[in-house]
Amino acid sequence: MNNAQITIREKKLGLLIRDARMAERRSIKECADAIGVKPGVFRAYEEGRRSPSLPELEALVYFLKLPISQFWGNETMSDASSPMEAADIARLVALRQRMIGALLRQERTNANMSIRQVSSATGISQSRLKSYELGERPVSVPELESILAVLGSRIENFFDQSGPVGDWMNSQRAMQKFLELPEEVQDFVCQPVNRPYLELAMKLSSMSREKLRSVAEGLLDITL
Repeated sequence: MNNAQITIREKKLGLLIRDARMAERRSIKECADAIGVKPGVFRAYEEGRRSPSLPELEALVYFLKLPISQFWGNETMSDASSPMEAADIARLVALRQRMIGALLRQERTNANMSIRQVSSATGISQSRLKSYELGERPVSVPELESILAVLGSRIENFFDQSGPVGDWMNSQRAMQKFLELPEEVQDFVCQPVNRPYLELAMKLSSMSREKLRSVAEGLLDITL
C-alpha cells in the first residue's frame, strides 16, 4: 500500500468511525475517553488526519458494541435499516397489547376457566380482566404473571416472536445461548472450514432412529 492508498484508507476509516459514533449517539469526548485519547486526537481520527492504532480501534468497537468488521467494509451504519420512530413504536405497543389480550382469552379458554373464576383467584376485578382481554388497557407484568399462574401458563409464551422487537429478542437469545457454549465449541463453530460438519450434524439430528441406525450400519460396513 503506497502513501496515496494509505491516505485514502485514513479518510475512509475516519468516515466509518464518525458514522459509527453518530449512529450510537455518542459524543467525541465519550469515545475519546473510552479509548484513552484526547478529544482533539479523536476528532483528527474522524477527519482522516490521523488514524487510530488497532488496540484503540478494538477499544472503540467494544465501547460502541459493534463488530470490528464494520471498519473493513463499505457499508456505513446509516446505510443499515434505521431504528423505528417513536410513533412506530407506540403503534407496535398498541398492537402487542391487543395480541396479548387475545392470547389471555385463548389461555383462559384452554384452561376452561371463566372470568369470574380468574377474578376470584387473582383479586383482579372482572371488568379489568375483560378490558385486558379486549386489549383496551395494558396489563402490568406482575398482574400478567399472576393471571398466567392461575391459568397454568408461562409468561415466555407471551414474548413477541415476530416483528422488529421479536426478531431482536430472538437474536439476543441466540447470541446468549452461543456464549453459554464451551469456548472450544464456540471456536469450532466459528471456523468456516467446519461448516460441512455442522450441516451434517443438523441433517443427522433430523433423522429418525431407524434412518440413523441404517447410516451407522452403512458406516460400519465401510470401515470393516
